[in-house]
Amino acid sequence: MRKRIMLSLLVAFGMYGCIIQETNAQAISLAGEWTVRLDADSTTTKIRLPGSLQEQGVGNDIDIHTPWTGGIVDDAWYKAPEYEKYRQKGNIKVPFWLNPEKHYVGVAWYTKEVVIPAGWKGKTLCLSLERTHWETTLYVDDVEVGKQESLSTPHRYLLSPLTPGRHTLTLKIDNRIHIPVGINAHSVSDHTQSNWNGCIGQLSLSAKPDLYIEDIQVYPDIPNRKVNVTVRLKGTSPSGKANLSLQLGSITNYELRITPGDDLSIANYELRMAEGELLLWSEYTPNLYRLKTTLTFPGGKDEVSTSFGFREFKRDHTRFAVNGQPVFLRGTLECCIFPLTGYPSMERSYWAKIYRACKDFGLNHVRFHSWCPPEVAFDVADSMGVYLQVECAAWTTVGDGGEIDRWIREESDRILAAYGNHPSFCMLTYGNEPGGANRSRFLSELVDYWKKKDNRRVYASAAGWAHAENADYWNMPEPRIQGWGEGLQSIINAQPPRTDYDWREKIPKGMPAVSHEIGQWCVYPDFNEISRYTGVLKAKNLEIF
Repeated sequence: MRKRIMLSLLVAFGMYGCIIQETNAQAISLAGEWTVRLDADSTTTKIRLPGSLQEQGVGNDIDIHTPWTGGIVDDAWYKAPEYEKYRQKGNIKVPFWLNPEKHYVGVAWYTKEVVIPAGWKGKTLCLSLERTHWETTLYVDDVEVGKQESLSTPHRYLLSPLTPGRHTLTLKIDNRIHIPVGINAHSVSDHTQSNWNGCIGQLSLSAKPDLYIEDIQVYPDIPNRKVNVTVRLKGTSPSGKANLSLQLGSITNYELRITPGDDLSIANYELRMAEGELLLWSEYTPNLYRLKTTLTFPGGKDEVSTSFGFREFKRDHTRFAVNGQPVFLRGTLECCIFPLTGYPSMERSYWAKIYRACKDFGLNHVRFHSWCPPEVAFDVADSMGVYLQVECAAWTTVGDGGEIDRWIREESDRILAAYGNHPSFCMLTYGNEPGGANRSRFLSELVDYWKKKDNRRVYASAAGWAHAENADYWNMPEPRIQGWGEGLQSIINAQPPRTDYDWREKIPKGMPAVSHEIGQWCVYPDFNEISRYTGVLKAKNLEIF
């Protein structure tokens, strides 16, 4: 069904997350103490979630047998005499990357007892884990409920009603590479964040109303001054009747009555702006709107608050345009490097620090290399006006019909559903530098799939190579001042500093080109930094150097 709603005085300034508030029941926070047991180990210990095993001293000591996740180009550390003293117990220091004190790759069993309130009798329950690493399997009172495998989005489990009283939740978390996303993918690799085991962000158990809002997607249409809203419902109303209210701003409230026989799975609405009351989102004007959707029915209520912006990010011949105006991307990489925790920050202040540094250097764009950040990173980028390229957590071989092909498509669906409303989410690719003889065909089909599914951003096949003609842009390595194999003949080595070179012969005609990793070549460690690594990852590699 499609309804058109005329709106006035719509704008709500500020920064909002996509928040679900269930007024018929209070959620139970699962943050706090859990019991954990490593696989094949009979002993248990206490641990706090949100958090990881490694940051709390659980796991194995580092030695020459540690099963690292990440490609090691030079294995001299394992055998060369000059590294002998760094291979000795008590003085282990590896040169490949920052070093954790503890390391664990495998299955860990996390257990917590919860008390189900009397008011939750007969209710469907939802267990929500904002970000885990990696695969989770949930058991309730030793009965398996299900399994989830996303690296990028929350793991949410719907549970059948539980009797009021005490119940035991058990989470089996497995951080082995069971889906071949690539050992160097920054979503999993020890090169960057570390291959941690645990749960971070919000952890909660809540009761769902009999009928509830499962998903809301907002599609701005600037030329026609409107937004198209898709609402997905789940469950049933006891009486078969319900009201759905969409409110944008403080004075407009439209209610739609849902009666028996209506298709409750999905509903589409048009919310049309009044003349002159549409404020655009961009790096210069990060205006945000808040859509409040309320579902009421006899004996129940559900409410969702959705933040979005009126932003159009499109390909315009060889350039990008934001809201019809040309934009030049000035960007950097975010490779999931969080040495204090060994996993991505879930704090607004930390992401504000990252984006503020970008802004201070005149940048407006951040690429997330082979990973997707958590919700808070999108929230803060929305508020600060930063254009984000998100990737589906992979750096691997694709297109051969293996399990990874299925997983990438499903992971992209999860990413688009979870973060698609954020105006900062402007670009999407599969990931980094794919291999495989059939990669071009697979990625071209994936681009087609995304473009038909969601028109709110631009899409490319991959970062690096395997260009697809049907993509919106090319994320390419050719415009570099240094290339593999050039050695001392490259621009940066053979010529004095200059800015009058160009890449017109190397850049494809007819579509935008975003350069790929042009600044990775020269690294001069500052050994004065060593003392600043006070968290999970220590700079023992710098100590060797």
